[in-house]
Amino acid sequence: MKKRMKTFLAISALTLLSISVVSGCKKSETKAGSNGEVYVYNWGEYIDESVIQQFEKETGIKVVYDLFETNEEMYPVIEAGGVKYDAVCPSDYMIQKMAQNNLLAEINFDNIPNIKEIDPKYMEMSKSFDPENKYSVPYCWGTVGILYNTSMVAKEDVPTKWSDLWDEKFKDNILMQDSVRDAFMVALKSLGYSMNTTNEQEINEAKELLIKQKPLVQAYVIDQVRDKMIGGEAAVGVIYSGEMLYIQNEVKELGLDYSLEYVIPEEGTNLWLDSWVIPANAPNKENAEKWINFMCRADIAKKNFEYITYPTPNKGAFDLLDPELKNNKTLFPDEAMLKNSEVYQYLGDQADSLYNEAWKEVKSN
Repeated sequence: MKKRMKTFLAISALTLLSISVVSGCKKSETKAGSNGEVYVYNWGEYIDESVIQQFEKETGIKVVYDLFETNEEMYPVIEAGGVKYDAVCPSDYMIQKMAQNNLLAEINFDNIPNIKEIDPKYMEMSKSFDPENKYSVPYCWGTVGILYNTSMVAKEDVPTKWSDLWDEKFKDNILMQDSVRDAFMVALKSLGYSMNTTNEQEINEAKELLIKQKPLVQAYVIDQVRDKMIGGEAAVGVIYSGEMLYIQNEVKELGLDYSLEYVIPEEGTNLWLDSWVIPANAPNKENAEKWINFMCRADIAKKNFEYITYPTPNKGAFDLLDPELKNNKTLFPDEAMLKNSEVYQYLGDQADSLYNEAWKEVKSN
């Protein structure tokens, strides 16, 4: 079962740092390919494994592939530098933090001619966290929205706004993300504030709103929201758009007598972007650029999309998709649907502390 967990964990949870599937010590046992190696650090279930094999076959470069579960798990591994990676796939705000702390190398785009396949609008989006497009190449993107069960939500009660998640009609039937920034995004957007605010008063208002909502919430979950919604355990849930193709296929295969529909709330939402970067201490920078260039190839990006089901920023790959997928507005919303949406920013240690302390109060009340 494919899963992709995008979470922002509180500082107190950041001790879980060593869940790499292939440990650093195993790397020394790996024989180099004829053209050397490339050490890749990526999310779990976030690539078609045949793509790795195809890259090795075409380039003669051996891929040593490690996994991480959260941006917060990945960051201290790169910061410590004990295990050196060549290509890493963090999210927007974390790329900003890595760049600010001199952990990234500038990419030589002369070695990435396939960058032409990336839709310019995603390169523009990248500027919100990589202002000069020096450090990152888009890999996947998406939104956060509300999933609802058509058999449990009457037509007149279909949620269209984040504020609908405070409606008593949904008491004990709401699934919220167990994630500080995602939970606060919902509250801040419903209040009309930026999800990147560092204003203490606005953060406190959002905190009080989340505390007020808490009696209505069935559970705070992460990737479990998908399976709970498919199982009919809740009426509405906050979810990442990339889960929707899997959900739609699963509902069809199970022959369920209801559908699960996705809404991007009117107040705007998190517009996220995961991108390839090269750490400053990468031992095989040119091989990393060959890897990134390969990932940008239209046929490869299409293959990855078909496996992980998260929207691709690759225009060449998009053009190869069936019309049914191209016209799927859940996966590929138009500009009007993204009004008031934002990309997460790295807010600094002081603001992070404000959010984390506020989140602790929400969870303890």
